[in-house]
Amino acid sequence: MSAASLTFAGVSWQAPRGPVILEPVTLQLPMGRVLGVVGPNGAGKSTFLRLVYRYLKPSTGAVLIDGEDIWTMRARDVALKIAAVLQEQPTDFALTVREIVDLGRIPHRFGFGQNDSRDTKVVSSVLERLDLDAFAHRRFGSLSGGERQRVMVARALAQEPSLLVLDEPTNHLDIRHQLEVIRLIRDLDMTIITSLHDLNMASAVCDDILLLQQGRAMAFGTPDDVLADETVSLAFGVLARRERLTPSENTHFTYQLHA
Repeated sequence: MSAASLTFAGVSWQAPRGPVILEPVTLQLPMGRVLGVVGPNGAGKSTFLRLVYRYLKPSTGAVLIDGEDIWTMRARDVALKIAAVLQEQPTDFALTVREIVDLGRIPHRFGFGQNDSRDTKVVSSVLERLDLDAFAHRRFGSLSGGERQRVMVARALAQEPSLLVLDEPTNHLDIRHQLEVIRLIRDLDMTIITSLHDLNMASAVCDDILLLQQGRAMAFGTPDDVLADETVSLAFGVLARRERLTPSENTHFTYQLHA
């Protein structure tokens, strides 16, 4: 498994017989980078992510992974490269946590192939990494929202993708597990695309930032370049001020409504 590069070449999306939700976006993300997608509600963040993991087909342009258009690839081949963790979590699964995580191995099997030793090893390793060993035999529907979120992250990691899409990955998580997910994002040897509401977290975790507003790409680049006071203020309709906190030098944003 290795990280993948991602290219958006003039990609837009328009609802059938409806408005343009995402205007053309062009960007190149080298392999191994963490891209944070930020912007106010309704900016087009979820649409952007859905285009990445092939839920939506571009109205214009092409999404390429390692230089290949994902819509010319077989669905199985895309699943071997791209995994997604979404905000919407099913609650009615009658499966155990281990069985849910094991679903991530399906793209690696042929026909009706059953688990082999490699599958078992990967699933066990992921359960341990996400602190889910104690929940392995629990029914998924009996878990809390935060626990279910961790299970879905584990399922995606069991898929062993080259590119991981995370839609608000810290939703429903307590502080401890938020920090664990942040650490996990930093440590994973893959390309990551994640939408985030917290600009401080985006600045701390991401190598690159895509700032969207009303379906338009306002800026793309490093957190220092994109998350400037004026740009953030304009995008979110607030007065934003970025401060450096010593000694850590972490970025911290404060916000104020316009008078």
